Amino acid sequence: MEKDSSINNEDLEVYHNLRQHLDGLPIGYPSTESGVELKILKHLFTPLEAKIAVKLRITPEPLQKIYRRVKRMGISIEELEEILYRMYKKGSIAHATVVDENGETKYYANAFLAVGMYEYQLNRLSKEFVQDFEQYVKEAFMDEFTKTKINQLRTIPVRQSISSDHSISTYDDVRSILENKEITKGKIAIMDCVCRKSKDILGKSCKLSDLRETCMTIGRGAQISLDKGWSRPLTKEEALKLLDKFEEAGFVVQPDNTQVPFFICNCCGCCCELTTHLRKLDKPVEYISSNFYAEVDSTLCTGCEVCVSRCLMDAISLIEYKSWVNGDRCIGCGLCISTCPVEALTLKKKENETEPPVDRADLYTRIINKKAELARSQKN
Repeated sequence: MEKDSSINNEDLEVYHNLRQHLDGLPIGYPSTESGVELKILKHLFTPLEAKIAVKLRITPEPLQKIYRRVKRMGISIEELEEILYRMYKKGSIAHATVVDENGETKYYANAFLAVGMYEYQLNRLSKEFVQDFEQYVKEAFMDEFTKTKINQLRTIPVRQSISSDHSISTYDDVRSILENKEITKGKIAIMDCVCRKSKDILGKSCKLSDLRETCMTIGRGAQISLDKGWSRPLTKEEALKLLDKFEEAGFVVQPDNTQVPFFICNCCGCCCELTTHLRKLDKPVEYISSNFYAEVDSTLCTGCEVCVSRCLMDAISLIEYKSWVNGDRCIGCGLCISTCPVEALTLKKKENETEPPVDRADLYTRIINKKAELARSQKN
């Protein structure tokens, strides 16, 4: 690892310890030869904050419990609360407040780099941070993000592509998600896409659309984004109209990979780091959770190539003037279906349906178990 000249030796050890700590999370934080991961930590944490972050866990804990591990550092519980709140406000840790019959309790936890600290930088992005993040994604983080093939996001079909012939689970139907009050808790919000905002800063703006408010948050996710000032509230009707707009633009619908999602990303193929990475692979379908695939009726296809240009995964090509779908590349987003002028394309449900994790705890447990399985297989 190259030494970052902007970090002195004492602080270098502090950030190195934090890196090791974060690398033990379900979505780890691997080291690189360049040391760019330490530069990112310096963007996000002061040396004191880094020392405190090492004392946190991925499971949210109340202030008093965290203080038991921190008090040897010589700070008061009042100082700790102030520092933790400052860390939360600048997006380096996660925070939640629970109100019950016993009053208000504040909880704090470590956050992953993504989905997590990177997204929390929405209103704090700088060119240097974005450059360091992109470098780290390429050097190490994307491999960590995808190596279990249990993704934090899943692909569901755009609204207009779903046939009434299909029996669709709520978690596969974006309209049903937004109409389900058990999921939304009556709260839906819209915020800028951090990926597109990052590309704007680098002078590499989205090639697909000028739209920036494309990330929806729902339920507790909406409440968090509203409290932080990242988003503005939407009615259900406004949210559905926006989804139609996003579909027209050609965005892939990707909520988080749970049955009760916190957010719904609407991704392009030039700004989203995950989508950009997947399209470089031979078999993107192995890395994304989706219950559908596109199929062409060659007797109806006129070879107009509209579907070819709509596909973000380069899954459709023309063979003998007819569209052909590569099953290894199709992620079942449905963008090709809704714009086919002769209705030659249909969305088919996979024979073996994949049920997403119940919630985030279930998702991260599955990721941890898969990482352990991969580690055992490497030893053997």
